[in-house]
Amino acid sequence: MGRHNFKRLKIWEAGMNLVDESYKMVRTFPDFERYNLISQLLRCSVSIPSNIAEGTSKSTDKHLNKYVEDSWVRHLNGKHNY
Repeated sequence: MGRHNFKRLKIWEAGMNLVDESYKMVRTFPDFERYNLISQLLRCSVSIPSNIAEGTSKSTDKHLNKYVEDSWVRHLNGKHNY
């Protein structure tokens, strides 16, 4: 594990909540969206806490901040596509 325990970070918890909500939401989508919007939305939401967890393994806060920033960009991309 890195310098931070990512499972204790509120931002990681929020990302995991977003993943849970995304999976609930896509169950209501029509089947024809399965390989387009659903796939993209789930990949985007899962990448957010994944990037945060990966960032905590880096050696400096600068690196961690870069991974958090990347997660924020993924979040914005997901909102834009929905």
